[in-house]
Amino acid sequence: MAEPKTQPTDVDPRVYIATDAPEKHRADALRLIDLFSEATGESPVMWGPAIVGFGRYTYVNSSKKPADWPLAAFSPRSANLTLYVLSGDTDKTRHLVRLGKHKVSGSCLHINRLSDVDETVLKDLILDSYTAMKAKYSS
Repeated sequence: MAEPKTQPTDVDPRVYIATDAPEKHRADALRLIDLFSEATGESPVMWGPAIVGFGRYTYVNSSKKPADWPLAAFSPRSANLTLYVLSGDTDKTRHLVRLGKHKVSGSCLHINRLSDVDETVLKDLILDSYTAMKAKYSS
């Protein structure tokens, strides 16, 4: 069976952002590294070709095999910044109503640019999600 494509790599996330991320998101992506690092206390790691992750947990995937994924992450996509911060078992509504302009799909938060959102609320949301995921998967 093939290994999952999205695994940690040795690529420096700041180099990826400077060279391969969509140019319109580069400054925001660099700021997101700082926000995620401050909120989680973790160093950034590239996961696959385009996800910047913080921390790691193991879950059982649909094939009943263990797989790893970052506890919190983001990806500077061409359309927007996609943040993987809506997982865990806690209700994020209290953050989302104060966040600013965004869209939600599944466990992803989509923002067009950081100037559209309140960075303090975003950092609280990152910390809340990270803490919930860490607690859920540490046992």
